[in-house]
Amino acid sequence: MANRNVDDYLTEGIHGTRLPKDAERKQFLGTLRERIVLALTIGQVMTDKGIEKLEEAMKENPNTTLLINGHVAYRFLKEEKDLAKKYHITYTTITNEESDTEIGAVLTYDYAIDKEHIFLEEEKEEAAQEEGEEKTGFLSKIKNIFSN
Repeated sequence: MANRNVDDYLTEGIHGTRLPKDAERKQFLGTLRERIVLALTIGQVMTDKGIEKLEEAMKENPNTTLLINGHVAYRFLKEEKDLAKKYHITYTTITNEESDTEIGAVLTYDYAIDKEHIFLEEEKEEAAQEEGEEKTGFLSKIKNIFSN
């Protein structure tokens, strides 16, 4: 064990034992990114955009746990909880007042699986569509009028 001084003991006593990758744990509702099968944003949970992907992931990964952001209203979480019950997956509501995250729900293992893509691909497609819409927006139409 490294040489520890009194300040280290006091800090640990006041704030608790430091966990590795603490910022990552705060972002992903108490788990590490390397353990996640699927992560849904609060917006995706509230609009049920990722419910089909969540169901697929639950079918393929039966020994997982669903972590749900406690800051999302209960009425938006009903379908996610029903899916968890249907596939016999335990779920836990995580409410951390100290951190603010955009993650609404996480399907996770207790060990590392290192899945590369944990977010829905829809977000990227929608962002690309919005960029395309911006190019055909009002200013683009005016530019086309003056360039012709």
